[in-house]
Amino acid sequence: MKKLIILFISGLFALNVLAQDHGFGIGIILGEPTGISAKNWISSKTAVDAAVAWSLYDPSLHIHADFLLHNFNLISVSKGQLPVYFGLGARIRLADETNFGARIPVGIDYHFEGAPLDIFFEVVPILNFVPTTAFDLNAAIGMRYFF
Repeated sequence: MKKLIILFISGLFALNVLAQDHGFGIGIILGEPTGISAKNWISSKTAVDAAVAWSLYDPSLHIHADFLLHNFNLISVSKGQLPVYFGLGARIRLADETNFGARIPVGIDYHFEGAPLDIFFEVVPILNFVPTTAFDLNAAIGMRYFF
């Protein structure tokens, strides 16, 4: 059993030949909200991300999904990649009063060279439609491992 576990873990680290601009990644998001984040690349510049998280500001369950466009040419780094991204998505916040709204995420996403990891920072204006029209703002950092 130990050999099987070691083989499995070695196989995960062998995936570092994969870039973070394709595949599926899962990790954590910290801030507003805090929870589990996932990202699936659709093409070399587009992806869908989602999170199931807990809002610390107003205790509630927060679920969102976004379509993202990445620009790899705005910021140049010596190692890895640092695309700027923006997108459009939706959020539902389940609390005493359920909120539903549109998200407009804007962020940066550092892709490590030689490792299947990314670190991201985003600011997300939100326009809630239900139960009333209201403006909200989220911001978070996170990290994902790509398979």
